[in-house]
Amino acid sequence: MSNKIFTKKEIEILSKNKYVKTISSKAITYTSEFRRIFIAESQDKILPRAIFEKYGFDVQVLGMKRIRSAAARWRRAYKEQGVLGLDDRRKENSGRPLERELSLEEKYERLQVKNDYLQAEIDLLKKLDVREREVNGKLIELSPSEKFVIIKDVIETSGVKNIIKYLCEVAEISRTSYYNYLSETSKTNKSNQELEDEKARDLIIKAYEFKGRQKGARQIKMTLENEFATIFNLKKIRRIMKKYSIVCTIRKANPYKRIAKATKEHTTIPNKLNREFKQEIPGKILLTDITYLSYGNGQRAYLSTIKDSSTGEIPAYVLSKNIKLEIATETIRTLMENKSFKIHKDALIHSDQGVHYTSPTFQKLVKNSGLDQSMSRRGNCWDNAPQESFFGHFKDEANIKECNTFEELINEIDDYMDYYNNYRCQWGLKKMTPIKYRNHLLENKSA
Repeated sequence: MSNKIFTKKEIEILSKNKYVKTISSKAITYTSEFRRIFIAESQDKILPRAIFEKYGFDVQVLGMKRIRSAAARWRRAYKEQGVLGLDDRRKENSGRPLERELSLEEKYERLQVKNDYLQAEIDLLKKLDVREREVNGKLIELSPSEKFVIIKDVIETSGVKNIIKYLCEVAEISRTSYYNYLSETSKTNKSNQELEDEKARDLIIKAYEFKGRQKGARQIKMTLENEFATIFNLKKIRRIMKKYSIVCTIRKANPYKRIAKATKEHTTIPNKLNREFKQEIPGKILLTDITYLSYGNGQRAYLSTIKDSSTGEIPAYVLSKNIKLEIATETIRTLMENKSFKIHKDALIHSDQGVHYTSPTFQKLVKNSGLDQSMSRRGNCWDNAPQESFFGHFKDEANIKECNTFEELINEIDDYMDYYNNYRCQWGLKKMTPIKYRNHLLENKSA
């Protein structure tokens, strides 16, 4: 043992080496990994000094006496106990042989390690023996690649660490070759995963572009299930979208939402709905509102819609170049003319307190159409939240800005409404489209 005392600066230098476990002014403990590396390098006739220098140690700081002492100690331990002799499992151990007797706990720990190694060796030999049985009097010798597979299986099953070299020696194969096998296997698995991701990406893009409307992860999941008979979980869809930069525009709140003030001759109606939007009765709760659309070169149009709150369906809509009263009244007439949409006998039309809906003309038309009327509280957009939500999604998904003329805008609105009602699945509708969900409710009611 060396009598050299390490200075604070030398301790600081040595402690930065990853192969140093602990160090004090009088002693240094090397990692089990470095000890195994040292024995492996020594077998190739490399001198101890060269090995220490190769792995980042300053020989001048350590001193040759300390290096030679460690080399002799490790070689002796390896000769007597094999790879087990190189694993120092004592806490705060300086690397020197213990002069005291081991405690029961320490003895048990060492016996447990030996037992794990022996059990792994037995498992390996059994599996090798099973694969190398004689056939027609001839012994079938396993190839290195077959042994690699067996060793990998034994290591994963046993859970024992730092046992690769030991098992390679038992199986009589090169440890370097085994590491090369692991590297190639990892590359193959990664390549297979990449191919699977690319296949998933192609399907997700098809769903994303279905009917020319961009979609978020939930919409993509439902479109894949309904239109492509493919089931992906949301986590996978979001991972693929992030990996391949498939981005859906995120809708932002409009801070300039118009809240119209009713004139004196106009009459407001109490909020009879009270946000009871989901009554699961098609044609009963109808929501209506108007929004503006910017298109072409600074042109503006206005869209009035009626939405079935229970199914999400849009049974009526009107597009206009102006925002006169007729846009609201024409929407009611369009609803009444829609023969494919059955209005419930207790149907209620709900809106905000905009000037169109407080108008005596509009209210008279609603009453003559057999509809009851309800209004949101003043300035409270949450009282008509589903309708507001529809406009938000509509502006995200419809290609409004690409329209240059009013006629192009009409065609785009017609196309989108068809897509929305018949093809756009919704998470809250059991992943069905509005019309499919409407039919689902009607079938359950009649059953």
